[in-house]
Amino acid sequence: MAAHRADLINVDGTILKAIDLVCPDDDIAKEHAQSLVDGHDIELWHGSRLVAKFKHKLFRGGAS
Repeated sequence: MAAHRADLINVDGTILKAIDLVCPDDDIAKEHAQSLVDGHDIELWHGSRLVAKFKHKLFRGGAS
């Protein structure tokens, strides 16, 4: 199984937290990494190779 890492990215671009993912391939790792998007962007890495970036969605509240 391939070792991937999901980095939670702060608004200033620094890594807030790194989460190790053990997944059989990039596609499964992407599914797991995308599920981590909750207020922070996620970068998915396999070694030194950037696999994908997932952007969080800004909540814009207000009256309808």
